[in-house]
Amino acid sequence: MANTKPDQLKRVLKPVHLWAIAVGLVISGEYFGWNYGWGVSGTIGFLVATLVITLMYVTFIFSYTELTTAIPHAGGAFAYAYRAMGPLGGLIAGYATLIDFLIATPAIAAALGAYLHFLNPDIGVLSSALFFNAVFILINIFGIKESAIFSLVITLLAVVELLIYMSIVSPHFKLSNYLSHPMPFGWSGVFAALPFAAWFYLAIEGVAMVAEEVKEPKRNIPKGYILGIATLVVLALGVMVLTGGITDWHKLSAIDYPLPESIGIVLGKANQFTKIFAGIGLFGLIASFHGTIIASSRQIFAMARGGYLPRFLAQVNHKFKTPHWALIAGGIISCVVLKLCDTSQIIVLSVMGAICMYIMSMISLFILRVKEPQLERPFASPFYPVFPAIALLISGITLFAIIWFNFKLSLYFFGGLIIVIFIFMLMGKHKVKILDDVLLEKAEVMLS
Repeated sequence: MANTKPDQLKRVLKPVHLWAIAVGLVISGEYFGWNYGWGVSGTIGFLVATLVITLMYVTFIFSYTELTTAIPHAGGAFAYAYRAMGPLGGLIAGYATLIDFLIATPAIAAALGAYLHFLNPDIGVLSSALFFNAVFILINIFGIKESAIFSLVITLLAVVELLIYMSIVSPHFKLSNYLSHPMPFGWSGVFAALPFAAWFYLAIEGVAMVAEEVKEPKRNIPKGYILGIATLVVLALGVMVLTGGITDWHKLSAIDYPLPESIGIVLGKANQFTKIFAGIGLFGLIASFHGTIIASSRQIFAMARGGYLPRFLAQVNHKFKTPHWALIAGGIISCVVLKLCDTSQIIVLSVMGAICMYIMSMISLFILRVKEPQLERPFASPFYPVFPAIALLISGITLFAIIWFNFKLSLYFFGGLIIVIFIFMLMGKHKVKILDDVLLEKAEVMLS
């Protein structure tokens, strides 16, 4: 049997592990956030938007995995864009990825606060959201991480809860409720709903980060992704359709706890099972919350180490071996966003970052296929160039729709990007190679 090189990760993950990681990262999107899509598109309009976004994610993740296996780097999309387009391309992709994960964190924190408020109206939403944010930042600084078993168990618990939810509300489903004002804003509403549909799957691309630890990646990565996507599609469509048919959907289109509220409508808010359901729902949110904190802090760490952010953010705590300043910086940003924005705005900003990252990643894939045809690709995108082209096209349409219907938020997003590029150019960093693979390996050893 061949020996494993000391700088290689051990390949131990099977499709079931990939399934758990995929669903665990995304599962909070099934609990809240998507329902804001009803408010801009109606039930049928949102269903159409969800099907379009589902196609985008299926084609994207299989294409994105090619980049991850070919260029295993903690910086993710920013490293791929840097290699394909140089320092400026890396900066744009890195900025987009930061917005994606940094802004998703306060959105989930707000939902956690809303769920607690549902359980006990005396608990303030903002105060509990800030509390969760602080507690999990400290947990990560101290180096307490989820084990694979814990991830699998909590994911199974969250999935089972959603299945129980659907079994409870399905007898109360009325097609007349679901088809009431199905597309009040016409086809324009479908475009407006795209970012909220993306919330169903946001962060599933994080699975690709463990591609180097998968047994037989060419065979098992597609299996894991297919299992994950299939599970999420069934849960998304089931939860969305059934919830829309139990009452007037307008009542659920602007709250952060649509599922507990729906159970309360069916069973009564005073029913003990309603409280139990909301309590268990916290675990699904916590699983995604913990994952986005880890992802955002590692992105800050990787960009700071590469010179894109202040160097002190790349410091690793000597005792706990965690990027403490990166975690603290992310926590501060999360608190500020919670104070300034409501949940729907936070979701739109996070999705905008994700979509920009998807676009930069697919462009990088096409460039690298031409620029580096001999690059070793342990996993190649199936149906190339169709899959990445579909992902790029739908991502572009989605970004245009987000800008069109959320112009003020788009100004904040792109205004921030322009400022970052200006500072980057002023410091002359666009002229030098800043990704140091030796430093990368040393830092990753310290963090492992």
